[in-house]
Amino acid sequence: MNEEQIRARLTLPLDLGRLKVRPLAERKSLTRVEDILISPNSARPPLPDSAPQLIRDAAERIRAARVRDASVILMYGAHLLRNGAAPIVTALMENGWITHLATNGAGTIHDWEYAWLGRSTEGVEENVATGTFGAWDETGHNIHLALLAGALQGLGYGRALGRFIMEDGCTLPTEAELEQLVRQFPDDPLASSACELLAAMRRFGLAAGRHALEHRWKHASILAQAWRLGVPLTVHPGIGYDIISCHPMFNGAAIGRAAAEDFRLFGGSVDRLDGGVVLSVGSAIMAPQVFEKSLSCVHNLRFQAGRPPVAGHNIYVVDLQDGGGWDWTQGEPPKTNPAYYLRFCKSFSRMGGSMQYLQCDNLAFVHHLWAQLSAAKVQ
Repeated sequence: MNEEQIRARLTLPLDLGRLKVRPLAERKSLTRVEDILISPNSARPPLPDSAPQLIRDAAERIRAARVRDASVILMYGAHLLRNGAAPIVTALMENGWITHLATNGAGTIHDWEYAWLGRSTEGVEENVATGTFGAWDETGHNIHLALLAGALQGLGYGRALGRFIMEDGCTLPTEAELEQLVRQFPDDPLASSACELLAAMRRFGLAAGRHALEHRWKHASILAQAWRLGVPLTVHPGIGYDIISCHPMFNGAAIGRAAAEDFRLFGGSVDRLDGGVVLSVGSAIMAPQVFEKSLSCVHNLRFQAGRPPVAGHNIYVVDLQDGGGWDWTQGEPPKTNPAYYLRFCKSFSRMGGSMQYLQCDNLAFVHHLWAQLSAAKVQ
């Protein structure tokens, strides 16, 4: 086989810049803000028999954590938002019970779509078959715009997008200003952010100045409310995981830079977790994977400084999946038990402190937790 034949057989990357995207308003969206949002003071759904005592225990631990100013971290998957829990999570933040939130990329995409369009969610099987799944112009465009603009202020994914929603857009510098930053300060951490933004402005015709976009449903956005209240919200996406990959503006560097900043910020909250609480709600992959790496980084730095490991923390894992019938408070099951392969339980059980698993609807859990906490505010 000659060189020309070898080159002909090489797998070439897709040119995503040629993707055809459509207006988001044309999509058949399956959920609407007015149908899903749940008031914190509304009737609460029923719980499984094992849930009430665990939720009372979690509320007690959260109260104790806040008295000692320890972190209370809520790590959540996209379904918590899609199930209408944004007002309940907002109430938890407003009353000081949650000090840090973390979600995946999908959690931010639904969040932004609800905030701007009031609708979200699409038929995956149907739209993949037609090549339209995720190929919606405004979602990919504006999330990338928010991340590119926020990077110039050193903002990670969660804070950049939360600010974009709450402030109804962003302001871009001129191309000349970006060029000057790169030329004069090439070693500045912001220089690479300036390069990415400059390239996007030229390629996609993004003008300098104000890019205004009204978000009429800010109350449905956990990102926006976290920004408003000054509560850190970090995003931990995967490259190629989310529908913003199905867009000509897809920029792995911008996503990775924003996510890297958020991982560092998340570690700062883990470093304050002594006597604190972690709530992992509906996040079977992101939460355990990110938490274990962050805790290891915290320990690495603590040990260098002669400090002890994180201790006294309590972890509550909530998911709809069967926990394998294993009592995780008794340690890890043997490899012959199917429960051993439940990553969302196994990883958290290895993170020190105490870990309890509850098989429960995520909305029901946070709603009842709010009810337990709402009688007493943080002083």
